[in-house]
Amino acid sequence: MSAHTPTTVRLDELVMPSAELGETNPLPPLGSSGDLHATDVEGDGLDDELRFGLTYGKVDTVLPYLLQDGYGRELRAARHPVAVLEDDRMRAEFLIGLGGRLWSLVDKRTGRELLHRNPVFRPANLALRNAWFAGGVEWNLGTTGHWPLTCSPLHTVRVRRADGTEALRMYEYERMRGLVVRIDASLAPDAPLLVVSVTITNPRSVEVPVYWWSNIAVPERDDVRVITPADSAYRFGYEGVLSRVPFPQAGDPAADGAIDRSYTTRSTDAADYFFELDRARTPWITALDETGSGLFQASTARLRGRKLFFWGTGAGSAHWQRWLTEGEHPYLEIQAGLARTQLEHLPMPAGAEWTWSEAYGLAEGDAGSVHSAWQQAVGAAAEAVARTSAPEVLAREDARDDSGDRIEEVLQRASGWGALEDARRARAGEPSLSSAATPFPASDLGPEQEWWVGALQQRIADVDPLAAPLSYQADQAWAPIVAANDGWLARLHEGAIAAAQGRWGSAADAWRESIEQRDNGWAWRNLALAAMRDGDGDTAADAYSRARAHLPHVLQLSIEASGQLLAADRASDSLTLIAGLDAGQRANGRIRFIEARASLAVGDIERCGALLDQGIEIADLKEGESSLDGLWLDYQTTRLAAEEGVPIDDAVRERASRGFPPPERYDFRMRVED
Repeated sequence: MSAHTPTTVRLDELVMPSAELGETNPLPPLGSSGDLHATDVEGDGLDDELRFGLTYGKVDTVLPYLLQDGYGRELRAARHPVAVLEDDRMRAEFLIGLGGRLWSLVDKRTGRELLHRNPVFRPANLALRNAWFAGGVEWNLGTTGHWPLTCSPLHTVRVRRADGTEALRMYEYERMRGLVVRIDASLAPDAPLLVVSVTITNPRSVEVPVYWWSNIAVPERDDVRVITPADSAYRFGYEGVLSRVPFPQAGDPAADGAIDRSYTTRSTDAADYFFELDRARTPWITALDETGSGLFQASTARLRGRKLFFWGTGAGSAHWQRWLTEGEHPYLEIQAGLARTQLEHLPMPAGAEWTWSEAYGLAEGDAGSVHSAWQQAVGAAAEAVARTSAPEVLAREDARDDSGDRIEEVLQRASGWGALEDARRARAGEPSLSSAATPFPASDLGPEQEWWVGALQQRIADVDPLAAPLSYQADQAWAPIVAANDGWLARLHEGAIAAAQGRWGSAADAWRESIEQRDNGWAWRNLALAAMRDGDGDTAADAYSRARAHLPHVLQLSIEASGQLLAADRASDSLTLIAGLDAGQRANGRIRFIEARASLAVGDIERCGALLDQGIEIADLKEGESSLDGLWLDYQTTRLAAEEGVPIDDAVRERASRGFPPPERYDFRMRVED
């Protein structure tokens, strides 16, 4: 028998068709995050622990992050840095420039790719900062949704452990919650398993709401069955209701309407199923094919939750699957999290450190048992997971002393935010954020941190108000530092920090003072948002007009301003604004959508129809957003009523819906109405 080949860690690159991520949106996201998963805590079967988690730790903004919405749909070959972890049994590839995503996991004994490996990088609006992409295993820290760093680089190093083996380490300072996250990946020396150990540190002196989910994409086929040791789950659909239901059967067996949800292609609508698992030492979940084999994920007990997500087979859901890739590459997700559902946050005490380990690999069960009655299938899958040695490997990793780990090589440096936080802490006399395991050297500081370094030293430079501020803060610790500095930009930042804390009156005062010190479009835009919160549409429109006078080149400002006019029942004014835009902005999909909506509102049915016929493509269409299919239905309803000379009522709308369903390019419905 040949000797086992030791694990190696190396830096490589992956070339694949990719859409450019584009420039970051310069407008701070001060408004509501628009939580797609907001739900009623009075749903069926919810206990007190769940009710608490559903209301605790919610956020109103993704500040201090800016939105990543500058991407398009065109694909071109692009190079992506990857860290490769490999031995003679397994090969794992991590996209270290894109959130550390585990992009590929190959069992070299069989040559089988265990994950859904998207053939393209194509961002879409599914993440907290907008840009997200399908495929692989995504790490999610922060709050409900795909985490802020999913399309950002992580600090990446090669580590040598005390036993001489190599491991991969990725880490970063997560600014929304103020936590340090560390992800260590290694290959088990005695089993074909990828082991991922996650450490979250709360360096703050206060409790912090914490959320973590590992989202695992695997290929979806008719023969793939998702199995985990549960007989009930909390179902969340796009109707916005969370309720406890039996699993896998749903429906009325007596009426011959029961559907086995563990086979995802049997369901029409997109849905989440959060499984109610018994407290187990090694919780697990699998996706097994007709041969009884496929990917499994298991973990130590802290990672308690398990979930199944599928898109469903409706026309809109199928369109979403194609929207995220090129060609036909359907997938489903099996997931693992700290809480029972993704709608919850857990309280993490001040100064606490939480660690758990996850194992990924190929499970091979008896095909007949895997695809038989549910309890028999669960038993067969449990045996298959146990045969991988995952429980023993996880227990060993959980007990490992990592104090002897040594960073051998830096593969990639990421942001300077950890270094800036260290500088702020040093000024305040607080403990350092950096450690031997996760260093944040001052050399990481870059242009995004430059103004803040100056603010710490009370030596900020004058800034051209036509240039977009490169970054923002939301941490209240920065409030007195900013207040101690003079200038229009200091007042702009003072207002943003206040708004992030919900102090909108103080925020508006700071923005007005910013304008008094130096007239600028950024403060006017923020005042427009403040007026909208107060329900003052005319004041908001005036503020937007003043903002655009300074910043006519900012596309996102034109989108916001024209949309605000439309929402304020000033459709003709919205059309006037759009008519004055340059050709580049008028060609934008969101501008074209607003133009079509405004045209319909003023009774110009032909103009709306012409825009729909020409095509309206919104590159950053949000998950669950009904803009395009809703526009199509309203256009057809209005057209039909006009042709027949009748008023619009439910009957006309129903006939339009049945007679003129949205074409594929406009159908993103994730729920099929009865």
